[in-house]
Amino acid sequence: MIKFTRRTLLAAGSAMLMMAGIGLSTPARAQEPIKIGFSMALTGGLASNGKAALAAMQIWEEEVNGRGGLIGRPVKLIYYDDQSNGATVPGIVTKLIDVDKVDLLLSGYSTAAIAPAMPIVIQKKMVFLTLLGFNMNSEFKYDRYFSMIPSGSDANRDFSKGFLEVAATMDPKPKTIAVVNLDAEFPKRASDGLKDNLKKYDIKVVYDQSYPPTTVDFLPIIRAVAAAKPDLVYFVSYPVDSAGLIRAIREVGLKAMMVGGGMVGPQIGSFKTMMGPALNNMVIWDTYVPEKTLNFPGIEQLLAKYQPRSQGLDPLGFYVPPLAYANMQVLEQAVTKVGKIDQGALAEYMHANTFTTVLGDVKFDKMGEWSQERLLLVQYQNIEGNGLDQFKKPGTQPILYPAQYKSGNLVYPFEAKR
Repeated sequence: MIKFTRRTLLAAGSAMLMMAGIGLSTPARAQEPIKIGFSMALTGGLASNGKAALAAMQIWEEEVNGRGGLIGRPVKLIYYDDQSNGATVPGIVTKLIDVDKVDLLLSGYSTAAIAPAMPIVIQKKMVFLTLLGFNMNSEFKYDRYFSMIPSGSDANRDFSKGFLEVAATMDPKPKTIAVVNLDAEFPKRASDGLKDNLKKYDIKVVYDQSYPPTTVDFLPIIRAVAAAKPDLVYFVSYPVDSAGLIRAIREVGLKAMMVGGGMVGPQIGSFKTMMGPALNNMVIWDTYVPEKTLNFPGIEQLLAKYQPRSQGLDPLGFYVPPLAYANMQVLEQAVTKVGKIDQGALAEYMHANTFTTVLGDVKFDKMGEWSQERLLLVQYQNIEGNGLDQFKKPGTQPILYPAQYKSGNLVYPFEAKR
């Protein structure tokens, strides 16, 4: 018969507590979150797109944690405001890696947030998934860099490829072009790529002008374009400039065979409603519009979750949110398949495989760019008034390029209504 004494009962109790502690601590360690770090433009000139990107990433975070996490662990987004200022990015990235000890690293929004991070990312040998960076890895050639922008491996030239492909379908063929771009890194690269592409076509540049970021009056530029009488007019501009250029086009009553190109701004819902009918017949690049040819699995569900929380953000969410969400889908699929957080193994898997996203299948080339460019060229047609709902329907922004997603036909020539 076992005799229970005070000493044996205390010993047994201590052992049970130790075992309970072991039982509790193991799941606790297993449940430590996978920390995903990034800077994001939450204030400053890029904040509207930065906040829209963050909203989409938070939707992904909620969904993944609602499904039980990633490889058995919850995910946690850790981010800091880069103030739309690239000078803040190195300090933020260093803090994320050295202080916050993030497991995975993403970029903030745009080239301005990616370039300053690259030297640190390379030194730390982190996988780096980037958002809307234009041809960034051409200089660094970093094998753990991956880009979520559908501009392809030759981004400088691919950006204007669709514009010239569509122009080549017109009868008569266009013979001349005017080129206008903001004096900044991305617009200059895109403009140079266009001029390289023109070598394949019998099209002569009759007007070529860059303008400083301080420009507020675009009438002199558009009058000079009109005086050159080009068949095509190609702009590369940022949202504020794009609005000023479109207003000037309308005031001057510009005429040409086709007008548009590389403007940033028309992709955003608030810009669409601000410009309204002034956009009619302009031909502009894009990444997603609600045409039936782009009804990829999950895109409608994402937008249905994003739009109710879009107060103060892009009300449609067609531009940045799908790309930001697709970036997270790539990350999720890679981590799930690799089964652990191993930077080298993740990079190897991401180079070798195709990912299913809300923007269709994505595969990366050796430079981390999309192996097949898929920038859209759309034309604004039959815009009436400034209502938002018309842009949610097929037909107001038919796709002209690429051929596999084509949903409408080019209307030309272009004549701006005063």
